[in-house]
Amino acid sequence: MIKKPELLAPAGNLEKMKMAILYGADAVYLGGKAFGLRAFGGNFSREELKEAVTFAHERNRKVYVTVNIFPHNGDLTGLPDYLKYLAQINVDALLVADLGVFMMCRELIPEMELHISTQANNTNWATVNAWKKLGAKRVVLAREMSLAEVREIREKCDVDLEMFMHGAMCISYSGRCLLSNYFTGRDSNRGSCAQSCRWKYALVEETRPGQYFPIEEDERGTYIMNSKDMCLMPNIRDVIESGVDSLKIEGRMKSVHYAASVVKAYRLAIDAYFADPEHFTVKQEWLDELEKVSHRTYTTGFYYHQPTAEDQIYGKTSYDQTSEFVGLVRSYDAATGWAVVEQRNNMKLGQEIEVFQPTGPLYRQTITAMENEDGEAIEVAPHPQMILRMKMEQPVEPYTILRRDVTSVKQ
Repeated sequence: MIKKPELLAPAGNLEKMKMAILYGADAVYLGGKAFGLRAFGGNFSREELKEAVTFAHERNRKVYVTVNIFPHNGDLTGLPDYLKYLAQINVDALLVADLGVFMMCRELIPEMELHISTQANNTNWATVNAWKKLGAKRVVLAREMSLAEVREIREKCDVDLEMFMHGAMCISYSGRCLLSNYFTGRDSNRGSCAQSCRWKYALVEETRPGQYFPIEEDERGTYIMNSKDMCLMPNIRDVIESGVDSLKIEGRMKSVHYAASVVKAYRLAIDAYFADPEHFTVKQEWLDELEKVSHRTYTTGFYYHQPTAEDQIYGKTSYDQTSEFVGLVRSYDAATGWAVVEQRNNMKLGQEIEVFQPTGPLYRQTITAMENEDGEAIEVAPHPQMILRMKMEQPVEPYTILRRDVTSVKQ
């Protein structure tokens, strides 16, 4: 019998972490202010780490903390104290990539569960079994693997396996990139990636400096290393039946809207499969939900074939999305039908919005009445994160996302 896999979500800050949990994640992975690979993702102070663990554990969810940089000598300063603190606040597991950091964890906090990051290039069953012998509880598989390879590792390894199923693809092998360091001095292997693979490039001949020639015949230039985003929702049956223990969403630097929408879509899909595996089919509404958040065109990555030109986006670096996050419900008064809303984007009377709830039904309504904090009627909410009251047609839960339709957005 197939074990129901964990749904693992990214959390770039405390708000995203709470949204991921409330919208259906079984566990979240996040980073502190140091020693992780997302230095610009917001990340968590020590106090926020403790609050995150408390919030998750109160809801029977788990928190994994990334300690997956490839450290130089100077990066090790303060690491022992940090590891002890993570154990003290009862973090559920640490993600590590470097062997020295792994052994330091084993020595200083021997009871801590350790997961081996994708950065360690885990592409075969021998490597996976080696990490298990060293004491790892889980191994995160590299994104450069096919379904057949994942299945073979599952057959030959008695250790928890985790794999990415949704999010950005990296041009470099398992994220081990040197471009960022070369161009900007920001070391992606120590958490400071500048995303150089998303830049527009041209060709320069060495005897003609300053003369830039297009690499393709297109006046827009070319983005030669700009990969499409991974999305395995259409193939979620294969993913579940591969036998991996945890299904991972990429995106600690993505938005609150992304965290909620992607998590809920996969939550519904996974639960539907286990409710009736024989008759399970992927619903169009789940696929539509994944189109609503900011993303690049989707691909299955390495899962079914070696990526080709069809898996790259050569003509642009912008994102697509069909919905825009305009407000977050803070509370709701059932007696009056008014909700307290925190504005996240300009909205006004007469606009149709979609009401996207953590557990309640999805519905649409027109904005018919709004008030500012002084109780005065307003026609538009233009100020970022202003608090207002909005008349709702149906009851809503706290942390409900209000959004409106758009065609596309460039970021």
